[in-house]
Amino acid sequence: MNNRRFLPYIILGIIALFVIMGISSSIFYTVGPTERAIIFYKFGKGLDKDNIIPQGFHFKAPWNDLYIYAVNETSSEENMDVLDKSGLSIHVDITIRYYPIPEKIGYIHEKFTRNYVNVLVIPEVRSTVRQVMGRYTAEEIYSTKRAEVETAIRTETETVLQKNYVNSPAVLIRSILLPEQIKGAIENKLQQEQEALAYQFRLDKEKSEAERKRIAAEGESRANNIINNSLTNNLLKMRGIEATLELSKSPNAKVIVIGSGGDGMPLILGNN
Repeated sequence: MNNRRFLPYIILGIIALFVIMGISSSIFYTVGPTERAIIFYKFGKGLDKDNIIPQGFHFKAPWNDLYIYAVNETSSEENMDVLDKSGLSIHVDITIRYYPIPEKIGYIHEKFTRNYVNVLVIPEVRSTVRQVMGRYTAEEIYSTKRAEVETAIRTETETVLQKNYVNSPAVLIRSILLPEQIKGAIENKLQQEQEALAYQFRLDKEKSEAERKRIAAEGESRANNIINNSLTNNLLKMRGIEATLELSKSPNAKVIVIGSGGDGMPLILGNN
């Protein structure tokens, strides 16, 4: 009898449990470590742009709308055809690296929604790539100024995106495809330029070697002139006497005749 009295409460409890389980996904939510969230209050102040919900476990009223944004750096790949400075068609493959500024996802959502990549990032990058590459020739983009083109694209893209609270650390050119005829002509020209530089290098090296030999010869000639000018008869006689004195100290048998040489130098005779 007593059990029947509590039966309505048990039934209501079971119903409440099923209701809570059914709406739990609308009440409880988790923000991941690479995510941030914002809430739209239907019966309140609307989109709360400045209250950014950090990572972790949270709850909200079931009638409010939750928007979760990935704030880690992401990359997208784009293939496009552009025209160079001369109007030549070039096919380029690019990679865009970007991420939303976490503290500003409310403003991004208000202006572009969660589709901001397709609404903002991709169109702006494609437009910037066309503008920048239109300032250079195909040869410059393909060879000599590729890094300069990449830097210009990144700088100009970053300027536009940052105004809309998106950072773009890099825009990279993965590949550049030119018509085979144009590509062959550019590669042939580059090869000829390399050969010309190599030839000039050899000429400069030979000129440097010739100059080195000339300077060495002049130095040797000056040295000989100094020696010849310093070798007077008196100096030679003095050196000869010094050498004779040194030889006289030798234990080998010899005969020294003083003043018997043709120039007045001592004459040294051996055993023979």
